[in-house]
Amino acid sequence: MCCCRNSSQPCEERTVAVWWTFRAPSIGHCCRLEDSKGVSSLAERQNKASVSSPRPAITFGTDGWRGVIAEDFTEENVRKVAHAIARYVVRAEKPGSGVLVGYDTRFASERFAHVAAQAVAATSTPVWLAREACPTPALSLLVRQRGAAAGIQITASHNPYRWNGVKLKASYGSSASPAIVAQVELELSRVLRDGVPMLPPRHDLVQAIDVRTPYLEALSGLVNWDKLRAFKPRFLIDPMHGAGRGLLLELFRRHGVAAREIRGDRDPLFGGVNPEPIEPHIEATRQGMLEGDEDAGFAFDGDADRIGAIDRDGTFITPHQIFSILLWHLAGTRKLAGDVVKSFSTTKMIDKIAAKFGRQIWETPIGFKYVCDRMLESEVLIGGEESGGIATRLHVPERDATVSALLLAEVMAWHGRRLGELVSMLHREFGEHHYGRVDLMLRDGQKEKAIERFSDRSFDSLLDWPIVRRENLDGVKVYLGDIGWVMVRASGTEPLLRVYAETIRAETTARILAEVASSVRRL
Repeated sequence: MCCCRNSSQPCEERTVAVWWTFRAPSIGHCCRLEDSKGVSSLAERQNKASVSSPRPAITFGTDGWRGVIAEDFTEENVRKVAHAIARYVVRAEKPGSGVLVGYDTRFASERFAHVAAQAVAATSTPVWLAREACPTPALSLLVRQRGAAAGIQITASHNPYRWNGVKLKASYGSSASPAIVAQVELELSRVLRDGVPMLPPRHDLVQAIDVRTPYLEALSGLVNWDKLRAFKPRFLIDPMHGAGRGLLLELFRRHGVAAREIRGDRDPLFGGVNPEPIEPHIEATRQGMLEGDEDAGFAFDGDADRIGAIDRDGTFITPHQIFSILLWHLAGTRKLAGDVVKSFSTTKMIDKIAAKFGRQIWETPIGFKYVCDRMLESEVLIGGEESGGIATRLHVPERDATVSALLLAEVMAWHGRRLGELVSMLHREFGEHHYGRVDLMLRDGQKEKAIERFSDRSFDSLLDWPIVRRENLDGVKVYLGDIGWVMVRASGTEPLLRVYAETIRAETTARILAEVASSVRRL
């Protein structure tokens, strides 16, 4: 669940946050613009919204369950979710293989992890509990390496500090498939109906485990360190006070690559911003780049599975651009085999790069569990989504910010170019792609009317462009002549509508987003 979905206010009373790419002197740049109406800080608005709206008891979203700490995210509810997962493991997996439990740096995450571990152990299932905070992809890797039945990570990823959550990782080392999630939801419904039985504690079945060391060892073999050292780069690392702190820094230092880290201490308030590596939350990364002499800056979200990047001149490199760079490098430079998976809301530049290298494109609904599902079924080189979660066949089928950062560093070293120069090169070869998104908090019924309008064949033009094609894989996407597309997608649990657009000009993308937002408000 996205952190900005929780408000009972109609959209006219709330600031609408917009981000899109516009053309800078050398490269596309991602900007978040905010109306001056209402509270000035987006993070503050989201945090206030999270405590002003009624919350469902426990609902699994695209990546587990999340809730507001001390409201619905309580020890009692964590125990219920963990017991439901344990019921699934006992019935559908090999419970003797055990369950791994990890946690991030949020408030009381280690305490919630202990509660989850004890709840699973009470079902006579062995549990290995992380000794310290760890990235979600590190836990996923260890689940796969050890052949564990499942993994439970206590994290709310990029959500505001008031939130925490439970991510479920399957035995193959990634997001639980839709089929697995459905089974866990069925078990959870029974637990919510009947309660957690009074089982005797099994402290003897809970053992501590080092998650970070095997993760560092696995990542050391992913890139060409000789090329990196020869390039003599300097990198800035910003874990945003999250679970990725210290890891990429340690890898670079082990292999003789210069780097420094900012925001590497534990701060459950995340410095007053959301731990999400997009603007405006990575302004500290940008300032660090402008004040230092590094060649690139890498920022990770709270559990280090999503990445953002800053070029040497302070330009934000969007998740779409990162995905494009990595595909171009892995398929074109390293000539690795495999298809490409992308979520429905991701840039069309991916399609053009894949076509150049003869790779099949698989498009999925939004949510990394769908990307992972396809990676398990097909021979896939790389899969990614709009939010900065990217996975490759070089590693487990799991999005991983540290892996993405290592590969970006390798691309720079291999080609002797800055990130901005690489994006400019892609624009010259494949055309400019300027992406944007607006999130609208609406009155009851408005999002349904918006979906109905976009689906209606009589809606055949938008501003200056005819609608030439529609797709409805997840939401409704309409193609506007030969300039690009715009898409609307409704939240299933909140009065929220996401509007996405991508065109060949930044000002066109901005104009389309503004027009759609305005027209939706009038519905």
